[in-house]
Amino acid sequence: MPLALIIGASRGIGLELVRQYRAEGWEVIGTARDAQGLGRLRALGAEALQLDVTAAQAPEQIERMLDARALGVAILNAGIYGPRSQALEPPDESAFVEVMRTNVLPAMRIAPRLLAALERGKGKLAVLSSRMGAIGPRTGTAGWLYRASKAALNSVLKDVSLVAGARGISCVAFHPGWVKTDMGGTGADVEVEASVTGIRRTLGAVGASQNGTFLSYDGSAIPW
Repeated sequence: MPLALIIGASRGIGLELVRQYRAEGWEVIGTARDAQGLGRLRALGAEALQLDVTAAQAPEQIERMLDARALGVAILNAGIYGPRSQALEPPDESAFVEVMRTNVLPAMRIAPRLLAALERGKGKLAVLSSRMGAIGPRTGTAGWLYRASKAALNSVLKDVSLVAGARGISCVAFHPGWVKTDMGGTGADVEVEASVTGIRRTLGAVGASQNGTFLSYDGSAIPW
């Protein structure tokens, strides 16, 4: 059976990714920070790894879990929104550090350490970004710290793709839609099941020509 690694899988999009991959017969490793999240993963038949993605030892924990296994898919989903600003309200330093430390630093630490397992499995790497991180089409300033963190995450993904592509690994950044999760809220317009179905379908079809691209969950391209 192919193996998927879902980092940040205790709820919302991450948990639904685990559910859908398991339903299709994949082996899945999911990460969560607390006992409740780990329990939800085990209830779906996934291997559960207790992980704080911001911890310095997180990459080593993941490598030990993977050992010499081959990955078909790795998805970095962990992230936070931070201050819900509506204008150019400067974030305080603690908020800035928390958002960047959660949304950007783990990808820089973890993604390079997944390449060997992805190469063994001829796998694909995805990060969960947001259209809010796109710079060219931007028309608003709401949540500008979150926007900055996702733009930075996109940059990380692009750099990783330059190395990974030479090893036969396709890497993409995903906009999951405005999804009805704890972060997206009840006013969002995409159900989590539909978002994840689209992400999985699109990622499954990604080939070398789309390495290093920014895609919506429905497969449409998004300008950086």
